[in-house]
Amino acid sequence: MSQEDIIESIKQQIAENPILIYMKGSPNQPQCGFSARATQALMACGERFAYVDILQNPDVRATLPAYANWPTFPQLWIKGELIGGSDIISDMFEKGELQTLVKEAVGNAG
Repeated sequence: MSQEDIIESIKQQIAENPILIYMKGSPNQPQCGFSARATQALMACGERFAYVDILQNPDVRATLPAYANWPTFPQLWIKGELIGGSDIISDMFEKGELQTLVKEAVGNAG
């Protein structure tokens, strides 16, 4: 797969999923502490979200940091916008901001 194909694939994943996290492992079996913290906060928001296991997708793992201009994983994308990594996700959750963002993304604001 060419670099362009991988970027197209990433753009499509981000466009098709209002809430998407690129992580190591899966939400039920995260493969690193940062991914675990991030998905716990997301799951606590009570809405469905998509994920991509970068350990199973080495092309995405290699390409996404440059595309996103964000060097680490996990990466949370909401409505096509990069929100950030584990610390930002946890911080936003503690302030109640993540819950609002997640509910708006799936159309359940209110």
